[in-house]
Amino acid sequence: MIEEARLKYEKEEMERLEIQRIEKEKWNRLEAKDLERRNEELEELYLLERCFPEAEKLKQETRMLSQWKHYIQCDGSPDPSIAQEMNTFISLWKEKTNETFEEVIEKSKVVLNLIEKLKFILLETPPCDLQDKNIIQYQESILQLQELLHLKFNVATEILLRQASTLADLDSGNMEKVIKDENVTLYVWANLKKNPRHRSVRFSETQIGFEIPRILATSDIAVRLLHTHYDHVSALHPVSTPSKEHTSSVTELVKDDVENVEKAISKEVEEESKQQEKQSHLIQEEKLKVEEEQDDIEVKMSSAEEESEAIKCELEMKVLSETVSAAQLLLVENSSEKPDFFENDMVDLFQFTTLGGVYHLDILELPPQCKPVKGWMIVEILKEGLQKYTYPPETTEDFETENAFPPIEVTLEVHENVIFFENPMVVRWDAEGKHWRTDGISNVSYKPNERLITFSLDTFGPVTLIQDAHINMPYQSWELRPLDVNKVLLTVTTVFTEIQIQIKENLCMLSSVKLKDKKHISILEGTWMTPIPFIIALKEAGLNIFPTRYSHFYVVINNKARMNLSKFNVVPLVEVKAYRQMALLSSTFAFGWSKWNLLCNSTKVVFKVREHLPEECTENPNWALLMFSGDRAQRLKIKEESEAFSEALKEETEFHSTLYHMVRDFASKEAMEKVRSSNCQFVNSVCHMLLSTRLLSYS
Repeated sequence: MIEEARLKYEKEEMERLEIQRIEKEKWNRLEAKDLERRNEELEELYLLERCFPEAEKLKQETRMLSQWKHYIQCDGSPDPSIAQEMNTFISLWKEKTNETFEEVIEKSKVVLNLIEKLKFILLETPPCDLQDKNIIQYQESILQLQELLHLKFNVATEILLRQASTLADLDSGNMEKVIKDENVTLYVWANLKKNPRHRSVRFSETQIGFEIPRILATSDIAVRLLHTHYDHVSALHPVSTPSKEHTSSVTELVKDDVENVEKAISKEVEEESKQQEKQSHLIQEEKLKVEEEQDDIEVKMSSAEEESEAIKCELEMKVLSETVSAAQLLLVENSSEKPDFFENDMVDLFQFTTLGGVYHLDILELPPQCKPVKGWMIVEILKEGLQKYTYPPETTEDFETENAFPPIEVTLEVHENVIFFENPMVVRWDAEGKHWRTDGISNVSYKPNERLITFSLDTFGPVTLIQDAHINMPYQSWELRPLDVNKVLLTVTTVFTEIQIQIKENLCMLSSVKLKDKKHISILEGTWMTPIPFIIALKEAGLNIFPTRYSHFYVVINNKARMNLSKFNVVPLVEVKAYRQMALLSSTFAFGWSKWNLLCNSTKVVFKVREHLPEECTENPNWALLMFSGDRAQRLKIKEESEAFSEALKEETEFHSTLYHMVRDFASKEAMEKVRSSNCQFVNSVCHMLLSTRLLSYS
């Protein structure tokens, strides 16, 4: 019995080893075949990926055309990229005085447009093309415009409050004013009667207001709520730039190639011209022959110049391609160091985001009122301008009761175009420390249906509402599928919502937002925008599905292609290559989330793919599982429903160096023809959205 068992074991072991040997030989043959055709496949991919520098070239031409259009319009508005024009604009507006609040609101539209343009210049210009001096110039212009705009609102508030007595309400005797605009809403109340019983302030036709203590109810004060629907209080986000060594070395190398080729060709043309000229002097009598030779020279020179131009164009395209690649790598770069340490009460704006603008809450000293004298209006203008009323006062020794300065209850309305997936947090601005804080705020209550938030505030100042910036991360699933020629639908499903985004040419649009299986109507739906403004608009609406370089510190993620974050901080090339090639195929192929992406090696990605057929039933689509390492693509034997993960190759399939050649093995000719004829701007926009959402890392 023992001998039989031993023989059986040896036989099984030999069979197992034989199977392993056959599998290994097959694997080696496939690897050898893949290696043999690698250069050919990469060359074909290089030609297809020319769409990225071509799209960037079109962007550059669009920016130049926009500058030219602005120049010929002569509408009086400055070019935000020119420092001299911006300085002139700011100086002229500073000199203008006695503007009413309505006039400042009208001017603010121009100012906000300039600030937006400057921010877009910083975000849309390839990092390699942004010089440090330009970044500083643009950011200084933004800060100057923000400060001047707020100053103008303060001056306009003072002018309004001087007329408080003439605008007083007949019933209460106090002045109340509400001015609404698309970007700003002003609520101001002036305490003219100083009635100690009148301590509840509610602005007409709203539930917005304050519960003020007795000491304020008997003081010459005004209470102002200036709700700016934008945030000019938080510090500007730093501009990301690639490492100088990487970008400059590549760019300089290609530029040197351009110069060397130009010099070589021009030298060749010059020498040939001199030689022919010398021969023409020796044989002057053969005029006809000389003329023929001169014609040949001109033809050769023309041909050489054309060749020079073609080579120069090709090398310039190479520079542009490297610039685009550097910018794309920057979008998926993870910081190796967490942001500076924050105290317990300080708000980390890398973890949280402000939403719905800023509420500037101020208690102001009531300025001297206008007085009619013999048909004239006389008013005393204070040199120091609008003054804030200090509450509570710096010294409280003269006051008997301990609770003479209780917190002030405030009720605010949450901006209608902002989505909060959880109850918003209220924070206040610390002017000295230049950051948002959570202390000094108590008794917060939120009514989501009425969109009203009530809280008690120790001291007045700017307040805002914040939400976890990563509340929708990690994603639960995602899908990218074609809709039409050069048009796709990206669906991202999170714990709280399902967001659908359409992409066509160089434009993106929010298609729908579902909250807990209910459709939510957003003001952004149906509006086509270029990718960067679109991403900013979604973030400002509370629909943030765009990780930053610090997000991996706050979200448990699948760290794809995050090599050792040493001092060299190796960039995640696998992720970038995957997104670029998925974008190339997106006009015909659908891609989807796979649970196996979490379990495969961190230097590889796994996702579902299928050819999209218009007449196909979408209930049970036939997905293929692909694994990609940046240099090798393979179709996996397992399915999404399998019980365990395996990197085993599907039968009768091969390795390929690119996703394009991998899907070509099982795709139709029509599908591959559509891929080759895809619009370059469309492919670039899809790639930018994939790089910005980082679906393979944050799902």
